[in-house]
Amino acid sequence: MFLAPFGALFVAMYAVPVGYAVVESLHKMKRSGLGLTPPERVWAGFDNYRRALDDDALWSGVGRVLLFGIVQVPVMLGLALVLALVLDSQSARLKGLFRAAYFLPYAIPGVVATILWAFLYMPRSSPVVSMLDGLGLPSDFLGEDAVLWSIANVVTWAWTGYNTLVIYSALQAVPRELFEAAALDGCGPWRIAWRIKVPLVAPAIALTTVFSVIGTLQLYTEPRVLRPLTSTISADYTPIMSAYHQAVENNDYGQGAAVSVLLALGTCVLSFAVLKISARLTKGRASL
Repeated sequence: MFLAPFGALFVAMYAVPVGYAVVESLHKMKRSGLGLTPPERVWAGFDNYRRALDDDALWSGVGRVLLFGIVQVPVMLGLALVLALVLDSQSARLKGLFRAAYFLPYAIPGVVATILWAFLYMPRSSPVVSMLDGLGLPSDFLGEDAVLWSIANVVTWAWTGYNTLVIYSALQAVPRELFEAAALDGCGPWRIAWRIKVPLVAPAIALTTVFSVIGTLQLYTEPRVLRPLTSTISADYTPIMSAYHQAVENNDYGQGAAVSVLLALGTCVLSFAVLKISARLTKGRASL
């Protein structure tokens, strides 16, 4: 009885849409003649998956988000861990104020945050670009070589505070007696942080890592908002943008569904791998 409400929502909002996407990915719309008659929905088998796997633009998008994740996720989580440790230190003051400040960027919708940063990226409106131009430094934040890292900057700004509070909450659950005993044994603040605090919050770090990996593979809002401002962001810049492009802009729902299913499978595999690696590293560190 207690599980029934969750089960109903899970089936209606998750299982049914996923199942429908799988069914849709196995069909395609067949058009005949001059296109004057309505298209016919026919069985396609795995043809949509074959086309998706042969799509060079999709693979370019996958490589782009993987590079994004390899660089952005460690930087973001490293900053979050440092901020959480600083906030948990005995010398920290105004903790409530800083918790609110860390959370504020996350409370801003992703579209609004990207628009705010776009004003700092565009040459006509950005004081940062004007200052860098005056110093003779590179300032093309929306250029081909820089736009991915401009997107990474927006994501890092928006999500570092959220991950900080997750790790900080885990730190708050650690008994203070452990830190006091370590201090009596002669451990300094840095050693307590590295040898005691970080291993004890490893599960929280693993959780934020998995969420960050999933979020990386779902990268859509930021490049979609910045796309009208630059020609370097294509319609299939990320895998989700490719699925949207195929389904909505090309009116090929079968192909879009196939890309979505492949992305979901890849996300599950990568998330499981991250969890296993994190568990193994945590176990190895605990044995030391």
